[in-house]
Amino acid sequence: MPPTSLTKAPTAALVLADGAVFLGQGLGATGAAPGEVCFNTAMTGYQEILTDPSYAAQIIAFTFPHVGNVGTNADDIEASSPAAAAAARGAVFRALPTEPSNWRAQQTFSAWLSARGVIGIAGVDTRALTRRIRESGMPNAMIAHAPDGTFDLDRLRAEAVAWRGLEGAELAKDVSTTQSYTVEQGRWRWPEGFPPVAAPALKVAVIDYGVKQNILRALGDVGAAAIVLPANATAEEVLAHAPDGVLLSNGPGDPAATGVYAAPQIKKLVESGTPVMGVCLGHQMLALALGAKTMKMPQGHHGANHPVKDLETGKVEIVSMNHGFAVDADTLPTGVKQTHVSLFDGSNCGLEVAGKPVFSVQYHPEASPGPQDSHYLFERFADAMRAKKSGAPS
Repeated sequence: MPPTSLTKAPTAALVLADGAVFLGQGLGATGAAPGEVCFNTAMTGYQEILTDPSYAAQIIAFTFPHVGNVGTNADDIEASSPAAAAAARGAVFRALPTEPSNWRAQQTFSAWLSARGVIGIAGVDTRALTRRIRESGMPNAMIAHAPDGTFDLDRLRAEAVAWRGLEGAELAKDVSTTQSYTVEQGRWRWPEGFPPVAAPALKVAVIDYGVKQNILRALGDVGAAAIVLPANATAEEVLAHAPDGVLLSNGPGDPAATGVYAAPQIKKLVESGTPVMGVCLGHQMLALALGAKTMKMPQGHHGANHPVKDLETGKVEIVSMNHGFAVDADTLPTGVKQTHVSLFDGSNCGLEVAGKPVFSVQYHPEASPGPQDSHYLFERFADAMRAKKSGAPS
């Protein structure tokens, strides 16, 4: 499937498990890597997308044609620990990025991809690839970059077929911190950057399944210090920090696989009466702990233009999403209410527990596509923590 704008000999290849081959110009790291191919419809935020640990073991096809043209910088990285440094394995682009043109740029896009070990391919007909995913689901594939243009396409296809895929894959431990640390920092502001949180009034234990930096900063914006703990932290280890609340973070992989060790601990945290908030994988982990089930989605939700309806208020939020699994709303047990739904496909996007300060959402409220449509969720979490501290009903 030759790209329409390829003017040089191919130096990169994307080989799908079904045998489809996309050739293009390589950028970033050299070599070959397996992954599940998904498409992302965001027009901006490529650096945040490519450093989101939730994309571990995935190859991202960007539907927006011009990606990387504003370069890269140190502030827009979402990975929060050395373990999460390698998020996405590959990236697919319609056009080669030009030289950076932005006052914040510190490094070219290709050099930045290379330093992070991410393989890129440009000159691909991303519309054809996106249609393929929409019609047939997210395929397993191999992405390869060889400056000499030499590829064994049969071998690459065989490796794509042999790759295990994401169903049943436990990836949270791969991107989680291995030791606890504290963050007291707010969201980026002009001109000071990321402001420190002066005398935080709240303390949140964050269970790190692949947490994004901006989630920790969003907690700072509501006056909370974040204590980040490994994905396999026990409920007893979490509660030993005497947190005012617990946040279950985003992360990669199959929630059912992570839930084997995480769900029993989350169930104990819910039963402790501590306010709990879940985001993305954390939403799915909470649902599993409460007795619901999750399922693989054909194409997932990846982008910054997704409409979600709050069933309680009737308001529609424009949100950022990144998930290939979803909570099966039909399996939510008695006492657990669905609070948000996707207006694209009606899939579950939020839940809350009756009579408890426990809730979660499938999307990313720390992102700002709305731009502030979902920031209220962190305020709601802070209100629940303050009510718990004061002894008032939450």
